[in-house]
Amino acid sequence: MAFLQIMKNSKIAISNTVFAVATIALVAVAAAGYGLYLGYPQQVTITTTKVTTATVTTTVIPSVSGGFLNSKVVTFIYNTPSSCIPSLNQLFNTHEAANASSKTNCEVGAAGTFASNALPVWVLVPAFAGLSIFGVSQLGASPQGFPTFHNQTIVTDCGAGGSPTACPDHPTLLYSPAFTAVEKHLGIQNGVFGLPEGVLPTPAHDHIVSTDAAGANIPWYVIAVLVFDPNILPNPVTGQCSQVASSSLPDPISNCLTSLAALQRAMNTTNTTEALSNSANPIWQTLGQPDVQVVIPGVTLVSEVNNANSNLVVTFAVQNSNPYPPTP
Repeated sequence: MAFLQIMKNSKIAISNTVFAVATIALVAVAAAGYGLYLGYPQQVTITTTKVTTATVTTTVIPSVSGGFLNSKVVTFIYNTPSSCIPSLNQLFNTHEAANASSKTNCEVGAAGTFASNALPVWVLVPAFAGLSIFGVSQLGASPQGFPTFHNQTIVTDCGAGGSPTACPDHPTLLYSPAFTAVEKHLGIQNGVFGLPEGVLPTPAHDHIVSTDAAGANIPWYVIAVLVFDPNILPNPVTGQCSQVASSSLPDPISNCLTSLAALQRAMNTTNTTEALSNSANPIWQTLGQPDVQVVIPGVTLVSEVNNANSNLVVTFAVQNSNPYPPTP
């Protein structure tokens, strides 16, 4: 598997000069009628960078991203930097975490400390796309930092950390014991890309919230969700899902992940053909080849769906409107 060898040998740094676009926030995707996956003929325009290889039409709007609330596309408006509390050393107290803290204080794997008014935001990572979720082109990601699946680009609310389509006020890098486990599964003992063991770019992802909090600008604590069924990751513009992979379910898109209720159903829904989409996926292999549609690390019961599994807090206000303007 050539891409695994690339991951083992590559020492490509996460370049601040290439990806220094602090105000990039909103990825406005092309017209209605597109599915989750966008074809390569479309032209890319990113207003604050010089991108010449084109796959999707992109418009940049500072301090904004999209998300889902009760099966509708909504707008997240960011006005306050994110925070990660407590420190990695307090949460893990390991040599590995100490090394990781030289690059980031943000993690997935343990619950952080949150303000009393913080609410959950579920971060949907298209884990079925394998290592391309980390936004590195050598591992299959698009030039804009989006994952790919079956040679097609998966557009998400946020591209990977450090990429031109990363969301505002999101950390560029994350530490996770799960990242370490994947690295060890691949025979990697000392980290990749010149980063400490267990540290990788923040994966590309979508968002779900269960309330608009009356539009208040408040802290939201992150719950990472790994999506292994490609059929239920929605188009971020339309909120629609379409069947893009085989499924053992009579209605493969019935749990389209645009609401908390759909996420809760997906936690306990088995698709026995997921192995066909994930057979070469080291993330799926490391987690024991699950056949449920989604996995929330650290959470086993639907009643625990609000339990944080990260120390990352992102502050934003939810506006009940679709942030993605139509393409002329």
